[in-house]
Amino acid sequence: MAFFGLFGNDRTMADTTYSDRESASEKASRKRREAHHRNARAADRQSQAWEDTERRRQDRWGRCGR
Repeated sequence: MAFFGLFGNDRTMADTTYSDRESASEKASRKRREAHHRNARAADRQSQAWEDTERRRQDRWGRCGR
């Protein structure tokens, strides 16, 4: 009945057995940060592409836009 030996020692197990592992909340926050940075980079690339396209369009037709 080793199962009954687990009651009350969860903090001890967390300090020893799982000390080298990333916690679930730390993992979730890391993934959230990574996703935010990934989305920010994608939005930046998209806005830069729009700016380049707009600049080419204006240079082709002149600044007045016809």
